[in-house]
Formats: sequence, structure tokens, C-alpha cells
Amino acid sequence: MPKMTPSEALVETLVAEGVQYVFGIVGSAYMDALDLFPAAGIRFVSVAHEQAAAHAADGLARVTGRPQVCIAQNGPGVANFISATTAAFWAHSPLVVISPETGSMGIGTGGFQELDQMPWFQACTKYQVRVNRPERVPELARRCFYIAKAECGPTQLNIPRDYFYGELTCDIRQSDDVRRGAGPAAALQEAARLLAAATYPVILAGGGVSMADAVAETTALAEYLTAPVVNTYLHNDSFPWTHPLSAGPIGYCGSKAAMRTLAKADVVLALGTRLGPFGTLPQYGLDYWPAAARIIQVDIDHRPLGQSRAAHLTITADAREHAGALLACLHAQQSTRPPNPQRLADLQAEKAAWHAELDGWATTPTVRMHPRAFLKAMAAAVPPNAIVSTDVGNTCSIANSYFGSIGARQFLAALSWGNCGIAYGLALGAKLGCPDRAVFALQGDGAYGISGLSEVMTAMREGIPVIAVVINNNQWGAEKKNQIDYYGSRFVGTNLTNPDFAQLARVMGAEGYRVERADEVPEVVAAALRCGKPVVIDAIVDGSPDVLAEPFRRDALKAPVRYLGKYKKNM
Repeated sequence: MPKMTPSEALVETLVAEGVQYVFGIVGSAYMDALDLFPAAGIRFVSVAHEQAAAHAADGLARVTGRPQVCIAQNGPGVANFISATTAAFWAHSPLVVISPETGSMGIGTGGFQELDQMPWFQACTKYQVRVNRPERVPELARRCFYIAKAECGPTQLNIPRDYFYGELTCDIRQSDDVRRGAGPAAALQEAARLLAAATYPVILAGGGVSMADAVAETTALAEYLTAPVVNTYLHNDSFPWTHPLSAGPIGYCGSKAAMRTLAKADVVLALGTRLGPFGTLPQYGLDYWPAAARIIQVDIDHRPLGQSRAAHLTITADAREHAGALLACLHAQQSTRPPNPQRLADLQAEKAAWHAELDGWATTPTVRMHPRAFLKAMAAAVPPNAIVSTDVGNTCSIANSYFGSIGARQFLAALSWGNCGIAYGLALGAKLGCPDRAVFALQGDGAYGISGLSEVMTAMREGIPVIAVVINNNQWGAEKKNQIDYYGSRFVGTNLTNPDFAQLARVMGAEGYRVERADEVPEVVAAALRCGKPVVIDAIVDGSPDVLAEPFRRDALKAPVRYLGKYKKNM
């Protein structure tokens, strides 16, 4: 076995795992390993803030399906990974967080930049380990990669800074492959029996469909059953909206056609989804979850099965393998099955009504460009193979109704963690993973101020030509809607005064465009795609109360009550 330092063993392990990029900010704690990256063929991508590093690694992991790495200085640098690591956790994204820490002899003494980093990551990782001997660095690093793949989530490798030095002898090898099955044979037969006998079967396609590249198998299953397919919340790439059986997404600012369709189901195949509670809440006043339906829940992780919604049948399985095996079971029971024209016609009618309602909203006269008119134009202008990341906020949530004519691993969202500022970092990683595809980051002006504004410097420095789309209405729209509906339009902290984001982009060396009319969008997007540089599109949209979407959480807000006189008089 060759002799090497722990730093060399760590870097060689990254090479064995196929790591090409490591995201972070330089720090003395891991500089001995950092010095080896160029010779190892690993590109270190230096960001403006560590949160963006973890988001970028997450974005790269989402588009490639392989574990990706972020690293930072111990203490404050590593602490800045927390929110982004949590986002990756809820996205089931294989992220390996390498967290150098204070030297082994100084742990617990309160030294410079000391932080007990393990508890911070306990709730947002699938596995974490503190290296207890330098000789174990490659073994424990390999373990982090394996569990990130096996359990579809982040892991943490915590290394005392003095353990990068020394010598050891070891063999370097890649972590084992993870193989998953289609589920137990008896469960497959039962699922096939339920679906074959269903009067109105519906497939609820979750993120697991996209992550398992199971769109083709899901399509074949839907076509055999003439089953409408509904996307789960913020997984618009789990089934293409262009398919006749697609109903669109459920959840906040989703498709009313999808919600009404799901409400009619007597059997639901929830494929590749944990059925997260926020993604199935009533929307638009519609309590659409089919309480009397038989639910077949299939997920690669056994822990959330039956947790948020009761299920008649729960199956731990890979979405792609399960969909293929389930279709085979259905064929064995009945080799051919006539299509159901009535169900298809019913779905088309629901979609037509929903699209007419969307168009009606987008054409409502406004002082500035209607945000829905802008989003509709953007969705039409974005190339079919493009990757779109979206942030949180009122207008970005409205985008859920417009971006769905795309393939697997092409729609990257904040999901249920919902942290502002995620989209630009995701876009950076996605562009590195898919350099031949256009990558758009949709952010409100508030979210763009958190991350995009500073990370344009990263995009310029690193030569990563992502296209930021700032939906600029000079407000924190989601919270402003709450203040309108519950607090008498008393605006505290929700009004923003923004600079010219397009001009700022040009100052930083990027390209910037300002859009004030929806008919300008096609030309601006075409120019952004041609220029080959990082781009910021500053879209000036109307922010009046009547264009804002429903509040995020009507279920979590109550009408205010005031007892003290100085507060009552302001009601």
C-alpha cells in the first residue's frame, strides 16, 4: 500500500468518487488539502458566501445524481453551510459536507473560530462522523459518499485541522454502488390489482421519478391505465406537462386542474414521494386530497411511508424499477387495455378551464407588467432543454404554474425548506454539471439581494454563464400579502427600494437587461443565450395587491387580537 498524507488520501478519495468540483471559500484549516486540488484535476470554485457553495454543490448533485462536495473554514465558515445543507436534506440531494474543525488538542478550550460543529448538522444530515485518527480519513470519507448515495441526502465529514497532516498507508477505492429493487413481489401484485380495478386511477409523480430517471416508465404506466398524472409540489420535472395525461402540479400556486383531478381519484399511485405535508395542503380554497381513495405510496426511503398521509399500501422501492415491474404485472393480468376516452376528455376539460383562468389573470390591466404575463412569456422563451431553478417568494411561487414542459432534473426548487436565496447557487452548480444547457435562476428582488447580487461576482470570476431573472416588484411579496390580508395593509419591513440590477450586473462585468413589457422577453432571452456571459435580467413587474398570489400559509395565520390601547387604536 502506498504511503501518503491524510490530505493526499482525502483528495485521492475525492478523485476515486469522481469529484470534479469542490465549492467553498479558502481557509487555513484545510489548506494542505486545497493545495493538492489542481494536480488532482479538481477545480475549486470560490464563492462569495459559503451558503452559495453548499447550494452549488446541491445543484450539481441534483443534475448529475452523484454526490458533490463543499468545504469551508472551521467555525463561522462551516456554520454558514447549515441552511443550504438543510435544503439539500429536504431535496434528497447527495451532498458531502467536509467540515474542518479546530485542532484535536484544542477541542473544548474555546480557541479561535472553535465551534462544536457536529450538533449543528445533526438534524440535516443522513450521517456524520468526526475523524478520530488521521489514518481513518480515507475510510470515513468513503463512508460519507456511500451513505449520501444510499440514503439520498447530505453527510458530514468533520476533520480536526491537525489531522490533515502526518502519514499513513492505504488503498484508495470508490465507495460501493447502491442497488435498489422494485419492491416485494406480493406488494407489486396488490398494487397492480388495485390500479386495474380502479374507476379513476391517478398517478402522483414525485421527485423520486425525476431522480430515478423514471419519466419514460411512468409515462408507459399512465398510458396503459389512461391515468392522469399529477406532479407533486415543486417537482415540475417529474412528468412533462406537454403529455395529454399531464394535469400539472399540486400544492401552493399549482394547477387547479391537477387538484380537481386528484380529488376525483379512487386509487392514487404516489410514486417517488414522501407526500410532504406542505405540498398537499388545501389551495385556492380547494381541499383536494382524496380522503376516501386507496393510496399506494412508493418511495426509496422507508421512513416517510405513511407518515404524513395514511396509505393503504406502502412499498420501499426505486421509482424507475417499481414502475417498470408494476407495468409488467398489469400486462400479465391483462395484456392489452383499451384507453378510457371519457377520462382523457375530462382531464382536457379541466386543463382548458385552468389555462383560461391563468390567461385571464395574466391579461388583467396593471400599472406595470403583470408578473403572470412575464412568467408566461419567460416559460415560452426558455429552451426546452434548459434548467430552471426557482427561489421562494410570492412571484417565484407563481412560476410553478408556468414551467413544466421540461425533462427530468431540469427544475430545481427550494422545496419545503423554503430558504430565500437558493436559486442562484443551485444554478451555478447546475451549469457546471450541464455546461451545454442554458441555466436560468428565477428570484424575486428580495431573494436576489440575499445571494444573487453577490454571487454574480462568483459567476464572473469562475466563468459560469448562468442567467439570473430578477422578478422585481420592490417588495417581499409573500409577507406583504399576509400584511394585506391579516394586518390592515400595515407594511412593516416588506417594502424595498432597489437599485438598477441590470446596471449593477454590467458594472461587475456581466451582461444586464431591463424588461418592462412581456413582448420584450423573447428578444432579451435570445440575447442572453447568445452572449456567453453571466446575465442578469431585471424584470420590472407590478406589485399591487391584486396581482399577488394567495398567502403561503392561511392555515398558520389568525386574525390579530389586540388588548392594549396603544395597539388597538392602530387596528
